Amino acid sequence: MSVPAVHTHPFDDQRPGTAGLRKPVARFQEPRYLENFFQSVFDSWTKLKGSTLVIGGDGRYFNREAIAVLLRMAAANGVKKCVVGRDGLLSTPAASLLIPAVQASGGFILTASHNPGGPDGDFGVKFNVDNGGQASETLTEAIYARSRALDRYYITTEESRVDLSRLGAQQHVGMAVEIVDPVSQYAAVMETLFDFARMRDLLKNGQFRMRFDALHAVTGPYAREILERRLGAAAGSVQNAKPLPDFGGGHPDPNPHDAREFVRLFEGNGAPDFGAASDGDGDRNMILGPGVVVSPGDSLAVLAANAHLVPGYGRGLAGVARSMPTSRAVDRVAKTLGLPCHETPTGWRFFCNLLDAGQVTLCGEESFGTSSAHAREKDGLWAVLFWLNLLAVRGEPLPVILKKHWAEYGRDFFIREDYEIPDAGKAAEVMRALGNSLPRLAGSSVGDIRIERADSFTYTDPIDGSVSKNQGLRVFSANDGRVVFRLSGTGTRGATLRVYLEQHEPDAAKHGQAAKTALADLSEAARRIAKLEELTGLKAPSQTT
Repeated sequence: MSVPAVHTHPFDDQRPGTAGLRKPVARFQEPRYLENFFQSVFDSWTKLKGSTLVIGGDGRYFNREAIAVLLRMAAANGVKKCVVGRDGLLSTPAASLLIPAVQASGGFILTASHNPGGPDGDFGVKFNVDNGGQASETLTEAIYARSRALDRYYITTEESRVDLSRLGAQQHVGMAVEIVDPVSQYAAVMETLFDFARMRDLLKNGQFRMRFDALHAVTGPYAREILERRLGAAAGSVQNAKPLPDFGGGHPDPNPHDAREFVRLFEGNGAPDFGAASDGDGDRNMILGPGVVVSPGDSLAVLAANAHLVPGYGRGLAGVARSMPTSRAVDRVAKTLGLPCHETPTGWRFFCNLLDAGQVTLCGEESFGTSSAHAREKDGLWAVLFWLNLLAVRGEPLPVILKKHWAEYGRDFFIREDYEIPDAGKAAEVMRALGNSLPRLAGSSVGDIRIERADSFTYTDPIDGSVSKNQGLRVFSANDGRVVFRLSGTGTRGATLRVYLEQHEPDAAKHGQAAKTALADLSEAARRIAKLEELTGLKAPSQTT
């Protein structure tokens, strides 16, 4: 059945990104809003007709309703088969692995990642292509253009009666539907990469204590199956394991601020030996040990330095990559090991080009995302297993491994300061003014910070030659410090100015100081350079991570 499209467009003032479309739930519930988005994808990615489509999400509010609409539209648009995670669940990394495994032409992942859920929270839809990776910028621009001209969408008149809880084959109006276990294929891949026997030895008898917080998000069933059932971690090691539509009222973002109650478990005597958490759709991770939260940049660097100890990476790394705002800690490892090291804009699709070309094996970004060539998305539980494998092989406490790493490579103190600016136009004004001031900064001093150079980051993709401009503003100090300014694109209200502060410290005697202390001068300089109080009235960051 062809239905006229409404005149409001799914993207409104938010152009599609490779991370998909994120809006408040109420926006998606408006008549035909979701349908317009789905149809724009079907019209733009014509490979879906006559082929297989993967569907799943993080279980947040409106997940099942969206899947019911999608199944009706997939049938009407000529999709041959839909592979759907049981109960509508699929973590983002699991979907990335499942898409090529079932030879699908793409997959819809229903998630707003780390954004809050529930009726008053956010919902989101992203489309991944046949390699399991995010849609390219070219495709998202095509989807956007189609949404501006859309005058109809296709949907079956028959309501979907597919039982999402029943494994096996079903039908919807002549289209095959297969409900699959969302965990099994992902777990099988993890067993090919990591030494499960070594990790079982570490966890047996409860002598090594670990805790994993799934934050009532999609990773819970994966963590229960792998950590408790297959590896033998004590029952209850995985907490908040049941996915809930509102994530139990919490914020499903694994960072020290939003997961502060979990972080407190690792403070003081009696702390577990190892801890981790993942986010709404399972692609982010936070790693903890007694008295320490491992920064994402340090995590990537430690994994790269120790990759030879893990079966899936024992033959060596092709190279490493990090997003531009991420700490340069991995750069120092790559230099020592003689590995290529790529600095890309923020956005996992830039890593996908390098991964597909075989130029990198490990990659990561500062927002608690890490992964490897096994998938085309960041993978939270994969990072947890990598760390657990290292701990089992090295036989040393996590804080010791971290301190030894700093002693060899120096410590990159790193903090991200977020400035929540309700007026998105005001945030854009801050960036414009800052960009205009860059040419005058080189050679000047701001407080105790001597500025060596400043620029706007431009990236030329070594694979396809595409050029991405205006990917963030960078200021470098004369003593190997760095400040990066970027506007975030993951929120649904206002704008967030992210300020990334990094200072390399080679002196081991200074490695024990708090990151805020080590970065205090740089933080003050950043506020003055951007004229934050003058332009926004903000005297301090809204949140520090």
